[in-house]
Amino acid sequence: MNPARSLCDAGWLKSGPAARVLALLSGNGEEARIVGGAVRNALMGLPVGEIDVATTALPEEVMRRAAAARIKSIPTGVEHGTVTLVVEGRPFEVTTLREDIETFGRKARVSFGRDWTRDAQRRDFTINGLSVESDGTVHDHVGGLDDIAARRVRFIGDPDRRIAEDYLRILRFFRIHAAYGGGEPDRDGYLACIRGRTGLAALSAERMRAEILKLVVAEGAVEALVAMEDGGLLLTILGGVAYRGPLAAMIVAERTLELAPDPIRRLAALAVSVTEDARRVAQRLRLSNAEAKQLDSMGHRWWRLGSMDEATARRRIYRLGAPRFRNRLMQAWSRAGLGADPAPWLNVATLSQRWQPPAFPLKAEDFVGRGIAEGPALGHVLAIAEDAWLAEDFPLDSARLSAIADQTVARFTRDHRL
Repeated sequence: MNPARSLCDAGWLKSGPAARVLALLSGNGEEARIVGGAVRNALMGLPVGEIDVATTALPEEVMRRAAAARIKSIPTGVEHGTVTLVVEGRPFEVTTLREDIETFGRKARVSFGRDWTRDAQRRDFTINGLSVESDGTVHDHVGGLDDIAARRVRFIGDPDRRIAEDYLRILRFFRIHAAYGGGEPDRDGYLACIRGRTGLAALSAERMRAEILKLVVAEGAVEALVAMEDGGLLLTILGGVAYRGPLAAMIVAERTLELAPDPIRRLAALAVSVTEDARRVAQRLRLSNAEAKQLDSMGHRWWRLGSMDEATARRRIYRLGAPRFRNRLMQAWSRAGLGADPAPWLNVATLSQRWQPPAFPLKAEDFVGRGIAEGPALGHVLAIAEDAWLAEDFPLDSARLSAIADQTVARFTRDHRL
């Protein structure tokens, strides 16, 4: 990759909502630039997502100019100099230039300033410390351009100090390296992360969750997580064993099935062998209810899906639903290892694309008419009949269904001596 060192041809700097924000906050003694990840991604030829803006204007001046231009402003972090402007339905986080006066963990006492170099020097990594003007001129006060060219993720200044300011930067170091770096992690940064690993215990579960779920879907996730495990970091985060091989195999399975990377699916491969693992990880990372249920399902008897014919697979799809079945099957596939023949796994994993389970055709009235009273007994009879219907591979002809109903009633009557 040969990244650009200028963004003079970036159309989104010349027109559109980002250009409007820069024009609004520049002039009359003030200056505004786009900073951070948007600049990094644009220079690397990657999609630009959120766009953050830095300005010499104080928050009150930002809001005054926005009001004059009839642009909505939200004082999202005004005590730290941050105002969110909403332009054409898109939010832009605008922050006044700052320098840290005193830092203590994530908290910091800051002073507003007008020095772009000092503002860049307080950021985390060199590749995130770049800024760009509306004409495409890129400003690099920390060596970020050379690090982008080398695909090197490096802390700005003293790594130990940067980490002590916010221990989440340990996770960000590996996550940013997995997404944008190449080769081994920067040695000075890596060793600083190991020295500071006890600070991870003080982080909130929600902040760790956000970083881990981004990390596991990054291009270099496996290599970054291996480095984290070797440095004794994953045990602190996950509270249990990390499975390198299954994660690598899960990524291959996703690609074989042409599926988008799924963070919970990958987390299950990395950290879940049984449901107890799933519950521990869900609690430690404060996963959402939906995420916790997906993780728990993938840890539930996945080994039973390791070898089965299509008839068995159809019954499992019927019981679990296609998404849960596929995820649990992929968990079993990942445990088979990178050397496993993908053909049988692929055939079963794509079965739901070729076959849709029919609805159970027998109804309560089919059994009431055969003498089963409404109530708990009726529900039990329906469950027995459904099991028999599945065992016969989903027959739909009326003669076979009538026979299943008769046999179910006869069995229930015999067993309960009615």
